Amino acid sequence: MLIRKQIHTISVIILLFLSLSASAQKQKPKNESWYDEKLLHFGFSLGFNTMDFKVTPNQAYLDSTGLYPEVSILNPGINIQIVTDLRPAKYMDIRFLPGVSFGQRVVRYYKDKELYNAQQRLESSFLEFPLLLKFKGDRLNNVRPYVITGLNYRYDLAAKKEYEEKEGKSEPVYLRLKRPDLYYEVGAGMDFYLTYFKLSIELKMSNGFRDIIVDTPPPQHQEFRNAIDRMKSQIWVLAFHFE
Repeated sequence: MLIRKQIHTISVIILLFLSLSASAQKQKPKNESWYDEKLLHFGFSLGFNTMDFKVTPNQAYLDSTGLYPEVSILNPGINIQIVTDLRPAKYMDIRFLPGVSFGQRVVRYYKDKELYNAQQRLESSFLEFPLLLKFKGDRLNNVRPYVITGLNYRYDLAAKKEYEEKEGKSEPVYLRLKRPDLYYEVGAGMDFYLTYFKLSIELKMSNGFRDIIVDTPPPQHQEFRNAIDRMKSQIWVLAFHFE
C-alpha cells in the first residue's frame, strides 16, 4: 500500500510537469544549449529536503506497554552537490552528484494514544554519492521534462553517538543510528534553457534499504528502543540544478 501511494505521488508530479510543458508549446526563440550537447558537462546544485523515518513499531511491546513511536514533525534541511553529467545517448544522461546534506528528524512517543513526555531529536549530516539515470523528453522551445531514477549511498557523520554523550542533560540519547545506508531514488523535473545556463527544478523521493536503528538499547530507558521493531530512512528533496 505504501509503495502504491509513493508511485501515485510521483505519477501526479510527472503529469504536472508534462502539463506545464504542454502549455509552453507555442513557438518561441530557442536559447542555444551547446553545454547540454556535450558528452560531459558540469554544474552545481542547491536544494531543500525533509527527512523522515518509516517506523515499524514492535507490536508485542505496543500491546504490553501501549508505547507507540512516530515521526510527527518534519523539519527542513539543505543539500549542496556538484553535478557531473555524462550524455551517452540523446534522451538519456548518467549523472553523478556527490555532495553533502543536513537535516533532522524527531521521534515522538505516545502512551495509550496520548503524547508521552519523551522525544528523540536525531540530526543527520550526510556525505552522499548518488548515481542516477536521467530520461529526457523532447525539448519544447526552452523547456524539457524528464524523469530520474538510481541509487544513492549516504554516510551519516552525525550518527552513532554514544548514549553517554548526553546523559544528565535535557536531551538524553534514547536511539542511535547506523552511519551507512543505500537509497533508491525516483523523481521528475523540468529543464529550463536560459540564455547562459540551464536551470533544472527537480522533486525527488529517496528511500533507504537498510534498517538503520542500532540494536543495542541505552543502559537506561530501554523502553524507547524496544518500542521500535524497524526504522528506515525516507528523504524528499526539491533541488535546483545550475548547469
